[in-house]
Amino acid sequence: MSEYQYYEFLAIDRPLTADEIAAVRSTSTRASISSTSFVNEYEWGSYHGDPNVLMERFYDAHLYLANWGTRRFMLRLPLALLDADVELYCNDETVFTRTKGDSIVLDFCSEDDEGYDDFVDTRGILSSLIGTRAELAAGDLRPLYIAWLAGLGPWIDDLDDSGLTAPPVPPGLKSLTASQEALADFLRVDPAVLAAAESESAPLTKVGDDPDDLGEWIATLPAIDKDRLLFRVLTGEGGAVRTEMLGQFRKLNTATEAGNAVSVHELTGRAAEIRSAAERKQAAEDAAREEERRKKQRLAVEARLRRVAADEPVAWQRVNEHIALTKVAEYDAAVSLLLDLRMIAQRENRLDTFRPLVIDLRTANRRKPSLIERLDKAGL
Repeated sequence: MSEYQYYEFLAIDRPLTADEIAAVRSTSTRASISSTSFVNEYEWGSYHGDPNVLMERFYDAHLYLANWGTRRFMLRLPLALLDADVELYCNDETVFTRTKGDSIVLDFCSEDDEGYDDFVDTRGILSSLIGTRAELAAGDLRPLYIAWLAGLGPWIDDLDDSGLTAPPVPPGLKSLTASQEALADFLRVDPAVLAAAESESAPLTKVGDDPDDLGEWIATLPAIDKDRLLFRVLTGEGGAVRTEMLGQFRKLNTATEAGNAVSVHELTGRAAEIRSAAERKQAAEDAAREEERRKKQRLAVEARLRRVAADEPVAWQRVNEHIALTKVAEYDAAVSLLLDLRMIAQRENRLDTFRPLVIDLRTANRRKPSLIERLDKAGL
C-alpha cells in the first residue's frame, strides 16, 4: 500500500498578504498557494512545515488526511465568539484546543490504526465541514459535542467511566446540519452512540436570518462600534467582521444553551440497546429477504418443471442435442435438464422408468469422460 497525505488550508476572514504568502511558500515549494488557500498532496515524503503554526498565523481552517487512517480538522475563531467552556469537550482523543492571542484553535482528530482510507475527492471534504465554523461562532455547541462523542469510539461498551466528565448535551442533535453530519462521519462517530445522545437532546429553537430583524439589530448598535467595524472592513478584515457580527446576531436568535449532561455510563447502556435493536432489525430484514428469495426460487423451479413435464419426449431430445454438441456448457445444460426430469419422475413415483433411460444414455456416451464426470457428480 502506497502512502498518501493531503493538506488543505483556508483563509476565510481575510486574505493573506504578499509577505504572508511568501512566508507560507517558504514551507513548501510544491503546494498550490493563493491568498486564500493552500493545497498539497504527497505520495512520498511529507510536509515539512508546522500546520499548527500556519493555523495560528495565517489560516482559519485546515484539513489533513492520511490513507493509513489519520484524519484531522482544525478551525480558528475569535476567542470572544466562544462563550462555552470549551475545555468541557476536550478528551485527549478527538478534541484539543489552544489559544493564540485573541484567537482559539479547535483541533479535531480521528485515528484508525487498522483502517485504510481510499479518498476519492479529497478537495470536497473540507468544504463539507467548513459550515461548522459559522455554527460555532453563533454559539452552536453541536460540533464540539459530536467531536467529544467521537472520542468514546465504537468500544464504548468497554469503557470505565470513572473520572470521565460528560459535557452538557446541546439541543438540536436530532436535526443536525449537513456540516455536522459530515463532521460526525469524518470523525467516525459511532451511530449508536450518537443516537443515544440524541434521545437526551432538546429541540433546537431557531429564528432565521431575517433581513428585517438583522437591520433592526444593526440599528441598535452604538455608532462608535459601527465606525470601528467599518474601519476593519476597509482595512481588509471584512470576512472576520462578517463572521463576528453574524455570530453575535445568531446567538440572539437561536436557543443553543446546552441541557443536562448524560454520563458515559448512561450513553454506554443506551448505545448498547440501540445497537442490539438495530442488529435484531437487520437480522429480521435479512431473514425476510432470504425467505422472499427462496420463495421466488421455488416458484421459478415449479414453473420450469411444469414446462418440462408438459412434453417429456421433447425434453429428452433436447438432452441428446446438448450432449451432441460436445461442449462443456452444453454438458452442464444436459445435466440440469436431466435433474429436472428425475425430479418429475420422483414426484410421480416412476423412477423405475427413469433409471433405465439414464443407463442407456451413459452407455451411449461412455467415451465422453467430461460428461460422465458431470453425471456422476449429479448422482445420475
